Amino acid sequence: MQNTNHKVLVANRGEIAIRIMQACQKLGLGFVCVYTAEDSASGHVRMAKEHGGEKSLYRVSSYQDANELLAVADESGATAIHPGYGFFAEDYRFARRVTQRENKLIFIGPSWRIIRELGDKINTKRLARSLEVPTVPGSDRPVYDELEAEKIARQLFEFQEEQGIERPMVLVKASAGGGGMGIEEVYDIDLFKSVYRRIRSYSLRQFSDEGVLIEQRIKDFNHLEVQIVSDRTGKNPVHFGTRNCSIQSTGLQKRLEIAPGFDPSSINYTFDAQKVLDDITEYSLAMARKVGYDNVGTWEWIVTRDGRPFLMEVNTRIQVENGVSAMISRVNGQAGVDLIAEQIRVGLGEPLGYTQDAVTFEGVGIEYRLIAENPEMKFTPWVGRIEDFGWDKHEWLQMHTHVPTDVAYDIPTEFDPNLALAIIWGKDLSEVKKHGKEFLDELRLTGRNQGEESLKSNVNFLRIKTDEILKF
Repeated sequence: MQNTNHKVLVANRGEIAIRIMQACQKLGLGFVCVYTAEDSASGHVRMAKEHGGEKSLYRVSSYQDANELLAVADESGATAIHPGYGFFAEDYRFARRVTQRENKLIFIGPSWRIIRELGDKINTKRLARSLEVPTVPGSDRPVYDELEAEKIARQLFEFQEEQGIERPMVLVKASAGGGGMGIEEVYDIDLFKSVYRRIRSYSLRQFSDEGVLIEQRIKDFNHLEVQIVSDRTGKNPVHFGTRNCSIQSTGLQKRLEIAPGFDPSSINYTFDAQKVLDDITEYSLAMARKVGYDNVGTWEWIVTRDGRPFLMEVNTRIQVENGVSAMISRVNGQAGVDLIAEQIRVGLGEPLGYTQDAVTFEGVGIEYRLIAENPEMKFTPWVGRIEDFGWDKHEWLQMHTHVPTDVAYDIPTEFDPNLALAIIWGKDLSEVKKHGKEFLDELRLTGRNQGEESLKSNVNFLRIKTDEILKF
């Protein structure tokens, strides 16, 4: 890092806050952290106290209060702000405010215009189609004409019948809606008109906009991702491979990620898996080049059982699972890639300094999300005190956690009960599965709640699912 005069405000909590601070240390940068009362026992608070020096830690009432965060930035002399993931990470208004206020800060993420452009799913779909990138079939703009809507729906039913789907179905969605509001499934084209009219009326009442989207609902698929990194020029983005994030909770929340996204060297797929990986990587890079993408980002894909990829969305931020991609990546033959450090470095204006030819991959990685929850009860969060948490060290293991291992820890009820990320490496799929099970078997994780009931976690769920990774 050439310019080390920066100080980074870490506008997040827990594991990601720790990793941002660690990345700042690697780069020789100062940092300042925030915390709430509920998080006073978090490991990120301890690290800030021990390694940040004076004015390295500020208490705030909420991680989502922009005014408080910016007041901390001014008081501490921060020159940049890292939003982590969640909270303000994909809020283009916040990113714009940060960079345009009188006391300007650097937003460590893509430029606010790119966040705005790619955060709009309709706009992203339109951009993708202009580059002949496959997207989930359906409209790429709100439809206001009933005849046009019915034509799109018929095409979607025919498309699904071609795929051999026994019970085709389309989604009719209020284009101005969100959070699952104003969505209905249609299994019979003869019923489409009545559903379309109902959603259009609902959309007008709720959102003052009659626009409706018609999309195919794809059920039997794998969820793949492509990790992109680019510097502020936006001219030469590189990829750090693919990930498979198909093992999820019943609420479709990721629980286990694997890099690369498929393993045709050891698993027989019914399609050319390597071609799919190559295609989604090149599609993602083409879009990144087109918009001048200028930081880290993830292109999310659906791959159907017959090997057809469809772009789902773009996440304009660092993701939880960045570490599993870093684990198998090499730059100029060197292991130890830190994508968060790369994000900070290029976010502060440094050139990327290497091309795609310098990025190679070795082995297979697994990321386990260790969570206090009960998979047998629809992954219901468990709340209580962790009394013992520990693991054996291995050269093939990285652990990222904000949970103290030397004292008891009460899980805050205000946040998701995520405890740690365990990232495992193996020279091939067989070895990484062996290492993963070894880690889970050695893991110590015990505790009790106020009713003296033992801690519930997803460890056994992860152990069972290890046998299924990368199978379709």
